[in-house]
Formats: sequence, C-alpha cells, structure tokens
Amino acid sequence: MENTERILNNKRVALHTLGCRLNSSETGSIAQGFKDRGYDIVEFGEQADVVFINTCTVTDAADSTCRNLIRKAHGSSPEGKIVVAGCYAQMEPERIAGMQGVDLVLGNSEKYKVFEYLDEEKENAIHIDKSWQFYGAATTTADSHTRAFLKIQDGCNYVCSFCIIPFARGRSRAISVQDAVIEAKKLVSQGFKEIVLTGVNIGEYEQASGEKLHDLVAQVLAVDGLERFRLSSVEPNTITDELIEVLKSSPKVLDHFHIPLQSGDDGILKDMRRKYTTSDYKRIIGKLVAAFPNAGFGADIIAGFPGETKEQFENTFNLLKELPITHFHVFPYSKRKNTTAAKMENLIHSGVKKDRVKTLMMFGDAKLNLFSEDQIGKRTKVLFERRNKAGNFEGYSSNFVRVSVVTDLELANQEREVLITGMDNGRLVGELLQ
Repeated sequence: MENTERILNNKRVALHTLGCRLNSSETGSIAQGFKDRGYDIVEFGEQADVVFINTCTVTDAADSTCRNLIRKAHGSSPEGKIVVAGCYAQMEPERIAGMQGVDLVLGNSEKYKVFEYLDEEKENAIHIDKSWQFYGAATTTADSHTRAFLKIQDGCNYVCSFCIIPFARGRSRAISVQDAVIEAKKLVSQGFKEIVLTGVNIGEYEQASGEKLHDLVAQVLAVDGLERFRLSSVEPNTITDELIEVLKSSPKVLDHFHIPLQSGDDGILKDMRRKYTTSDYKRIIGKLVAAFPNAGFGADIIAGFPGETKEQFENTFNLLKELPITHFHVFPYSKRKNTTAAKMENLIHSGVKKDRVKTLMMFGDAKLNLFSEDQIGKRTKVLFERRNKAGNFEGYSSNFVRVSVVTDLELANQEREVLITGMDNGRLVGELLQ
C-alpha cells in the first residue's frame, strides 16, 4: 500500500476551524480522511502528532487569531506537525511558513492533499495552487456537529470593494444537482437530521453550474429521512421567487435566513459595489416574512467603511431597526490588501469604528432578546445538540434561537417538540411535549 494510504495507528490529530460554515464543511471532510487513516481525533490544545488549522482571512482580526492559534498549537504539540491551510494560508503563505513550528502551508485546493504532503520530509513546505478545482465537502461523523454542512459552491465572481475572498477562493464553481443529492443521501444515512447548504456565494450556483438553485433545493428536500433544511448565507439579489416558493412548499425548511446587508445606506452600498439597494433588500425581506411569518433573520454588517459619515451609519441603524433582523453579525471595516477599498481615502478612526460596532452589537442583542421573548408560550421543534454547563440539554429552534430543557433523557441529535416557557440568562427554556 502506498505511503499516502497507509494506516497510521495510534496517531493523534487536532483540528481547528476559523471562519465560515464552508470552512466547517471542509474541515469535516478532512477530519474523516484522518479518521479513515487510523488517526484519533483529539481536542485542539491537546498534544497531537498533527495539528490542522483551517484558516480565515476576512479581517485583520481573523489573521491575528490564526497566528495565535499557530503559537498555541506549537506550545501544545512541539514535536507534532503543524499544518496551516485555507484562506489565510492562500494569501500569506510565506509569513505563515516563517512562524515557529509550522511544517506545511496549504492553499484552498492543496488542503485536500494534506495526506500526500504529510509524508514529505521538508520543513516549512508551501503548496499554493490557483487552478481552482472544485472540491466537494460535507460535515462527517468524524466532526462534532449535529447539523451537517453540505458544500455546493465555492469561489465568487463578485468584485465587492472590501472583500478579499475572491482572491483567496477564486472564481465561482459548483457541484452538480445530481452529486449534491448523492451527498445529501450520504449525510442522512450517517444519521444527520439537518442539512445546511453552504458556499462562498451560493446564489451564483446557476451561473457556476448551469443548473437552477431552486431545482437543487427541491431535490435535496425530497431526500427520504431528511428532517430539517436550511440555506447558509444568500446574497439578497440572488433570492428568486422560484426559490422562495420551493422553500415555502416544504415543512422541512427552517424559518431562519442569513441575508448579508453590509450597510443600510445606498451610497455606501454603491461604494462597496454591492448588487442591491436598501429598497431591494427590504423587498426581499418582505417576501420572506410573508412566506415565513415567524422567521429569524441574520445579517452581516460592516461598520466604519471608508467615508462612512455619521448620517450614513445612522441610516444603517435605522434600517436594522425597521427590519426584522434578529441575528447581527457586525464587523469593523478591515483594510484588505489588493482590494479597491484599500486605496480609498477618508478612513474612519479606529475608535469611531469600535463605537459603531459596539452600538450595533448592543442593539442586535436587544433585538434578539425581544425576538426570543416573543417565542414564550409558543411550540417549536428543537434539534438538540448537547448538555450545557448546568446539565440541561440545549439545541436550536427552527428560527435559530437556542433553547434548553431540564431532562434526564439523552437527546443528542434528536428533534423534539418543545413548549417555550420562559427565559433564563437571556436564553429560552422550555418543556418537552413528546
């Protein structure tokens, strides 16, 4: 048997994922590869023969976190091989390779070839390929997730002025509908009850594959045994009436949607090169609310984009106040090399950016609390994950609010109907009804 396929008994691997659900799906597939080769998967921070870090580079803070994780990995596994892969590795390979303890730096394509490269004796080896082949990925039983993330698309053809991801991930490409259904069936057969379709920009699915996104969704929804279904982040300008109709037609579809906003000011949206206006955004949210009246909505928001005035920030705040956005994902603008926004003037002072981020995050917390309180007295289905520190079982409702129940039952990966009875420390509590 070749070295790349040999069974390595008693070896230990620790994996850590930063960033998006797409990264999570990819790490899940790679974790399964390690498991298939005889590795024991241990918690990150434990001593391991191999430490695999799947990185993110969406902000300066993400880059800094990656470097800190590399230092932690070297501290916990000084004799182990440290592999740094993904978006940050793609963009700054030499810097990462120069860090103490790093053995392998793998780009977004090469990370799937990690088992080949582990047998090399070179130190600080860098493998970066920009041919941008599509590699499918999904959560596996080797991962710890209850929900399964199924990758259907990668890369992005948009040129948003602030975004580095097209440089890190390449142009848009996608899986076929047929292959997506095959992967969904595998996930269900492994015991996953919920599937989340993910990608960099899944709204570009048709352009990348030649097939319709709503057709893919309809066929995945038809998979026997699948109980819950969600889409990950979807650009507002790519949400079609046909897609909404398919989602509305199935009881498996959960009423939670992540629709990136970035700014609530049309001038800033134009400078960001976004493909919608605030009116477009409101129209799409309105259509989804009409189809899913109890839905929760997540939105990405960038505070302190170059030139953002106080009035433009207030426009964002007021739009978020007007719309039923319940889950705020707020980021300070981060200058990314090679992007158009990096050349813009009128940069916002870091203190102002911090204040704006804090304002939005506090407002988001308040809106989520109000939304959660509105669930009290209602029934909802919860997919339970694990016990919390208090010993109660927790999981997420259909509209993505965390719910806990007091029970002696083992409910991991079970969907149960719950009556929401109140809140405790900002989280919903309920009683099992079945």
